[in-house]
Amino acid sequence: MAEAKKTALYDVHLKLGAKMVEFGGFIMPLQYTSIMAEHRRVRTTVGMFDVSHMGEFTFYGENALPLLQKLTINDVSRLIIGQVQYSAMCYEDGGLVDDLLVYRFSDHYMMVVNAANTEKDWNWILNHRIPGVKINNESNNITLIAVQGRKAEATLQKLTALDLSKIARYHFQSGKLAEVPMTISRTGYTGEDGFELYFDKNSSHHVWNAVMEAGQKFDIEPIGLGARDTLRLEMKYCLYGNDIDQTTNPLEAGLGWITKFQKGEFIGREALFEVKQKGVARKLIGFVMQKGRAFPRHGYRIFKNGEQVGQVTSGTFSPILNIGIGMGYVKTEFADVGTELLVEIRNNMEPAKVVRTPFYEPIK
Repeated sequence: MAEAKKTALYDVHLKLGAKMVEFGGFIMPLQYTSIMAEHRRVRTTVGMFDVSHMGEFTFYGENALPLLQKLTINDVSRLIIGQVQYSAMCYEDGGLVDDLLVYRFSDHYMMVVNAANTEKDWNWILNHRIPGVKINNESNNITLIAVQGRKAEATLQKLTALDLSKIARYHFQSGKLAEVPMTISRTGYTGEDGFELYFDKNSSHHVWNAVMEAGQKFDIEPIGLGARDTLRLEMKYCLYGNDIDQTTNPLEAGLGWITKFQKGEFIGREALFEVKQKGVARKLIGFVMQKGRAFPRHGYRIFKNGEQVGQVTSGTFSPILNIGIGMGYVKTEFADVGTELLVEIRNNMEPAKVVRTPFYEPIK
């Protein structure tokens, strides 16, 4: 077992009193104060996350686009310069290698992958590379900070001459922020407005401190992985290793909207097309608990009419909705909104109901 890595901001987290845990091969902050408080901070003003554990690969050369079209299920050819695309890579059988982001620059592309999958994804890409592409693994050179919340733009605008209001959702610009060259994208994993900042790790402390100072007016706080998980769950955003993995395919996971069969060949296309023709046997649903403060956890069983019909993939107690919420795969016939189910929680059958998602609609 390889020793867990540390991001360039590791000592900052320790000084802030963060509770540290191993995640994705890194020692990362789980929480600084409490998950509930940090969650609410992001939902009300602004919070800052160190997400430098994510992996970044760059693709240069005349065949960079053909390679990415082969590797990913979305249509990379539709990207314009300065645009970001949510996508995924699949195995030949349609199972998910990873979900990811693709950035299109003027002379290259960048792929951002999940921390726990960085080495696996890198090897997968190398095993399928084609001539005419130079691929670099920049993961150890980049610090990635996410600034999320309705006051994210106001916080960061103080630090840059770029007009951040001109960066549309899932687009990016390159420029300076806090006098540091970086890529600034309007993406995120919380459902709130926000930005992700990619820059050389040698400037990590400077940028972190500058953003914290700029956000003081809005009571900015550092946010850990615990709140990151509850925030993404309120939006029904998938987490690799919980809601999607090599045993799940994008169609049953509700990711048919990024699966572009019409673009031509890509790894897993044939298997996924067969699934589409036959129809999925199960679907990833969102559900809410119907009473008390019972909340589901990964692995809990889902029942209907005395029969197990599925399993919880993610669950929590929503700090905003004040109820238990969860995601899970159930047999397709039990996936309709309004379907009543039972979730086995500590040997008790607790009532739940399938609902439309996201669970929470952020205030614009």
